[in-house]
This record gives sequence, structure tokens and C-alpha cells, in this order.
Amino acid sequence: MKIPVDTFPIAGMHCASCVAHVERALNDVPGVAQATVNLATESARVVFTSDRVAFAELASAVDAAGYRALSGGDTERTDSASGHTAIDADERDQRALRTARTEMRLAWGATAPIVVWMLPEMLFGHVVFGHLAMEIGMLLLAGFVVALPGRNTIQSAWKSTLHRAPNMDVLIAIGTIASLATGVGSLLGMFGLAPRFESFAGVGGMIMAFHLTGRFLETKAKGRASQAIKQLLASGAKDAIVEREGTEVRVPIDELRIGDVMIVRPGQKIPTDGVVVRGTSSVDESLATGESIPVTKTVGDEVIGATINAQGMLGVRATKLGSDTFLHNVIRMVEEAQGSKIPIQAFADRVTALFVPIVLVVAGATLAAWLLVPGIFSGVVQWAAVFVPWFDPALGHGALALSATIAVLVIACPCALGLATPTAIMVGSGKGAQNGVLIRKGEAIQLMKSVTTIAFDKTGTLTEGKPSVTDLLPLGDRSERELLLLAAAAESGSEHPVGRAIVAEAQQRIPTVSLPEIASFEAIVGGGVRALVGERRVVVGTDRLLQDNGVTIDADAASRRDALEQQAKTVMFVAVDGNTAGIVAVADRIKDDSAGAVAALKTIGLEPIMITGDNARTAGAIAAQVGIERVISRVLPQEKAEHVRRLQHGGTVVAMVGDGMNDAPALAAADVGIAIGTGTDVAIETGDIVLVQGNLSAAVKAITLSRATFRKIKQNLFWAFFYNIVMIPLAIFGLMHPVLAEIAMASSSINVVANSRRLQKLKL
Repeated sequence: MKIPVDTFPIAGMHCASCVAHVERALNDVPGVAQATVNLATESARVVFTSDRVAFAELASAVDAAGYRALSGGDTERTDSASGHTAIDADERDQRALRTARTEMRLAWGATAPIVVWMLPEMLFGHVVFGHLAMEIGMLLLAGFVVALPGRNTIQSAWKSTLHRAPNMDVLIAIGTIASLATGVGSLLGMFGLAPRFESFAGVGGMIMAFHLTGRFLETKAKGRASQAIKQLLASGAKDAIVEREGTEVRVPIDELRIGDVMIVRPGQKIPTDGVVVRGTSSVDESLATGESIPVTKTVGDEVIGATINAQGMLGVRATKLGSDTFLHNVIRMVEEAQGSKIPIQAFADRVTALFVPIVLVVAGATLAAWLLVPGIFSGVVQWAAVFVPWFDPALGHGALALSATIAVLVIACPCALGLATPTAIMVGSGKGAQNGVLIRKGEAIQLMKSVTTIAFDKTGTLTEGKPSVTDLLPLGDRSERELLLLAAAAESGSEHPVGRAIVAEAQQRIPTVSLPEIASFEAIVGGGVRALVGERRVVVGTDRLLQDNGVTIDADAASRRDALEQQAKTVMFVAVDGNTAGIVAVADRIKDDSAGAVAALKTIGLEPIMITGDNARTAGAIAAQVGIERVISRVLPQEKAEHVRRLQHGGTVVAMVGDGMNDAPALAAADVGIAIGTGTDVAIETGDIVLVQGNLSAAVKAITLSRATFRKIKQNLFWAFFYNIVMIPLAIFGLMHPVLAEIAMASSSINVVANSRRLQKLKL
């Protein structure tokens, strides 16, 4: 039974604390098995226990936590050919970017005069228009910044406080409002209504301006980081030309029906997944596979929706629509990966859940310590005043205490911690999707770094998975062409895979010549076939079949047979009119890049192993050709998973690569399951990583990408923690001006996103 899953956007989240509060609210809803909230994509992914919970219940829980759930992003509800609302998501991102840009511009429109007004006093000790005018002007300008462009920040802080779930905005709000309060106190002091007090009103305006600048840059950077998934969402065709009642009709993609024959001309996108029923052409499948070389498609070949017809005109019968299409499944897998959490994030989540309350306590303790035991800080004051321009002992301990407290509030940054993992996963999974590597489960990114052994299935993984002719050895005076035509004609009545392989070889090699007609045909189980081709009696089969038909196999033919069988090839003799005419060897051909991929995996420190049901001789021959030394053969399908577990018990971390239904248990048992995308749906659904192409070079890409992504995650978390560990103590002792503290805070978040975006430049 398919487990119901909903994915929808969440509005109002700004930091990791927001994520923790929304997750807790959703996980408390009855019927929710697991809720995962992603700050980078600003969305929630909810897995239900059985039946789907109504969206209204989820939205109510999110609203009660102080945030807003948006409808329309559910991947299970849409029925369009793409299965997604790409335009809506893009418009939402653009709207958020426009709002952030407007707030930033308004904030700096009022903050720039504050800076200009303060400079003459800071540089020359001259107060333009006098102290009273300056105090009133600073208070009005800063008040405008906090009240208008900073309104959303203040409202977010207030709502999160009411819901007893304080977020990062609470720290900014307290810092800026406290700064404004000093301006009011200073103004009252000038009129003798309160003690004289240093004003930080202008600083409050600058803090909010830098905060909004950081939010704008962060929003812009996150938008760029998610470009890969947006490109996938927007890549589907909008309409299709179909044949209906003998005429060509252009219809919207939503009106396509299974069985419709679509006409795809050169340069056009193939509207949806289907099978070629007419024409031959080259198709650019780079969207799906990452390979730029077009693939030749002819009648009977499957094509992928949203890929581009490069040359001839094709008639394609639609076989899949909407959520069943390849493109939809790619997007779903990428979104699942982006919404998942990896083990290393658990510690960061525990820290960020308590982060804001802890910072509030530290800020309160900082203020109390400066006021109650000023002697502790006096030495720091005198020492710092020599080289820190904003540290003025003449301000008095009260003003210095408030400055340090405000700096502690605004410098603490749970936002960088919240972005560290999801932005790297978002960029990494998008990069993979563009290169034919689908990371279905984020945990695989962390586990892949520890993999020491990579196990391969043989058939369909290292090999093509279907027999094909590898050798044609005519005997006597016969040519290869004649031998192949006679053998293929005799096998044309056979349904055996070997017989079909011989017929396919003839059709490929000699496409302009029709096979000779057969007058009679007989299939011998376990032996081969007998047929009358024209007036010639042809036997194709084993040496025993030939001997049973009175045909003698000489020593030369037997020697050639033995040599071919040593290469794990199936040997079929061809006899014509009672004489041996030649040998046809058939084998499951090794994929072109298997040997190169195995060599590359060895280079990066992995031990390759083959686990197969084939006999030791065949398995050994294939393994030798691709460069695998360790082979586990004659393994029943149900035993593959057990062999994987034995490897794990031996202390190795195992990645399993397979394509068939019989590989699914082993893929699930492995630490990381890598499924071949050209294989069965069961294997694909079981794999942690899916290789869209059947080529094993994609496995090397997957491992390289996973390791690079995890390195970025570690770098991001290190700098996020390091930043707070270093900066908060500096702020406590007053060594960070509140404005510089806010700049540093915003920079840390932007740095995390920018560092993740560097994955886009990774060469795979």
C-alpha cells in the first residue's frame, strides 16, 4: 500500500528555530507519522500513518505555532502532465524576493541619512544642527526603519513570543527596540525628565537595515540554489499535437490521453512519455541523463517526456501521463531528498531548538554582569579603547552594558545552522538530477562517505541484460553474411532469447535484405532449431543437436567452441545440408563503460565485488573483463541480501548496485542502495540513489557527488558553530559594535548558502 505524503509551502520561517517549532506542531497532529520541515525550500513534507489528514488540520497546527501553511504545493493532488505547479512556486519565490528588496530599499532610504548625520560627529566632533535636532532626527528616522520596512520582523517576533516559540526575529526585535528606547531616554534626559543617557537610536535603524539586507541576499541566494528543481518543473511541454480522427490537433497537455499518437517535429519537445510508432530520429535526452549526445530512436523505442526531438519527425504513442511520467518521478525523488534530514543534522536541530532562549538568557546575564560587577570589565574597557574605535570608556558602564547586550542579541545566528544542511542537499540533489543521478534519500549522502565495498549484480548492471551476437565464425568457404542470413532465417520462428538475438543481429547488420523464407521449422528444447530454408536443411544449436542430426564437428571447430566458452559465451553451431557451416557465439554483452567505472571506483578507494546467480565460470569471465577480483556466484535471489549482511558483519560499509526485482532486498539491506534506472520499478523504489542511465559511470558520479555534498554540509555546520562560539563571547565583552554584529550575523547565513552553491561547479 502506498503511504500518503503531502508537501506544501510554509510562510513566515526565518531560522532554524522556526523549523523546529513548525515540525513539532505538525508531528503533534494525530495521523502524522513524520513531518520534516526544510528552511531552504520553505516547505513541509508530511508522511501519514495511513489515511491522509485533511490539509485544514495541518494548516491549523502550523497557524497555532505562529506560521502559515500554503495550499497548492501538494505533490499528490495535482493532475497535470508535469504533476506540479511550477509557475506558482516561482511566482511565490519572486514575490518573496520583491518584498525583501522593497524592505531593504526603504530601510536604507532612512538609514543612509542616519549614517551621513553621524559621520561629522564621529570624525570631527561636530554635530550638524545641534544635539537636540540630531536626537529627534535619529529617533524619527530609526523609528521609521523599525516600524515600516521592519514591520514583518517585529510582527514575526511578536507572534512567535505569543506562541511561546521565540525565533531569531525576537533577538533582532529586542535589539532594535532597546536601541530606540535609549533614544527616547536620551531625549527625556535632555529636557531634565530623566537621567542623562547615551542614545543608540541610530544604531537600531542600522541594525534593522543590515538585517533586512541580509534577508534579501539570503532570499536571492536560496532562489539561485533551487534553480535546478525549478528548471525541471518548467521543462515540460505545455501542449501537444495529436492525431484525432485523421487530422492533427493541438491540445493542452492536460487533455492528452493514454494511447494518443503525438506528432513531434524536429526541435520540439516530446510532450509526455511514450513509444515511437512511426519515424526515426535523434533525441536529446540531456534533461534526463546529463549526456549531451543525442540518442537514436526508432519504432518500438521508448521516449521520455520533455526531451527534445533533434532531427526527423516522430509519431509517439502516449503511454504515461501526469504523476506517472519520468519527469514527475524525477522531481518527486529530488523533492524527497531535499525534504529529508540526514543524521548529522540531528545534533544541530537539538541545539537550534534551544538556541533563542539560551541567547536571551546570555543577553540578560551580560547586561546584569556589566551593571552589577563592572570591575570585571573595566580592564577590557581600558585595553580595548586603544584599538577598537567604537569602544569609548567615556560612555559609562550603563551605555557600554546596553551596547554589549544589544550586540549579543543581534550577533547570535541560528539561521546559518538551519541553512547548513538543507541548502547543500538542495544544490547537490539538483546537480545530480541534471546529470542523471537521483538522490532519493538524503541519508545516503552521509552514509556514502563511509562506504568501503561496492557490490554489483551482473545481469543488467555490469552487462546489458540481454543476449546479443558477439562472434560470427564461418567455416569453409562461407562468408559471415551468408552464415548470418541462414542462421537468422532458421531462428526466425524461435521465441528463445538466443534465437531472437541472432535475428536482431541480422536485421541490424543487413537491414536492406529480407530473411529467406522457411518451409518448415522445429524447435528442440535445450538443443536448438531445425528448419528448411529454401531448399537447404539448416540446423542451429548445440554440438549434441548437430551430432544427433548426423553432423560431425571437427577438432578445429571444437577448439574454437572451447575458446569461446572460456569467455562465458553461449556457442551455437550452424550446419547446412549436413555439413558444419560455422559458429555463432551469443553473450550478455558487457556495458561499454563497466570496466572504466570499476577502475574509477578502485581509484577512489572502493573494493568492487560481484554477487550473481550465474555459475562460477561465467561470473569469473565477466568479472575478469571488468576488473573485479572478488566474485560471489551461484547466489539465489533471496540470498543476495544475506550476502550483503555478511559483508556488513565483516566490518565493511556496503553500497549495492542492481537493477532487477531480485536485487530489491539486497538494495534495501545495503547501507546505500544504488538502483539502475533502466531496471524494474521495484528496484528503483528500493534504491537510495537512482542512476537514470544504465551506464555504471553514473555510479562514479553518484559517489563523487554524495561525498562532495557531505563535505559542504560539514563545512557549513563547522562555520555556523564556529561563528557563534567565537562571536558571542566577543559581544559579551563589548568588543563587537551592534551594527558590526548584525553585519557579521547576516554574512554568516549568506556564506552558508554561497558555499553550498559552489556544488553547482562540481565536475562530474
